[in-house]
Amino acid sequence: MNADALASLYRDYIACLNRRDLDDLKTYVHDDVRHNGQRLGVEGYRLMLQKDFTDIPDLRFDIELLVCQPPLVASRLRFDCTPKANFLGLAVDGVKVSFSENVFYEFQDAKIITVWSVIDKTAIEVQLRQAGAAGHP
Repeated sequence: MNADALASLYRDYIACLNRRDLDDLKTYVHDDVRHNGQRLGVEGYRLMLQKDFTDIPDLRFDIELLVCQPPLVASRLRFDCTPKANFLGLAVDGVKVSFSENVFYEFQDAKIITVWSVIDKTAIEVQLRQAGAAGHP
């Protein structure tokens, strides 16, 4: 698969997430997918995303940066959302926050087999302190 085809496949995967079409996840995610070193399998990956969508009802994945060098994809995703309670161990409790995720994917057989993800938790902490200083809960 060339870089353009891989980029298109990745964009389709992100569109699948934004549609919350988790039944179609198996089209993009390998049965043996690993996330940050932990083997989840496609069903565990699905459960992780379901929890994210439950905890963050307005969750939307926006691609800020995309670099493809088959079989690898590097992406910077942007989020503007309102987690309901705790998120990443932080008491967000309905405060709207913006943050980025730097994520790398390895594809095998045109499906995601490995995901390495780092979320900018510090950006969220700063916003929560600012919201607290402004008198928000």
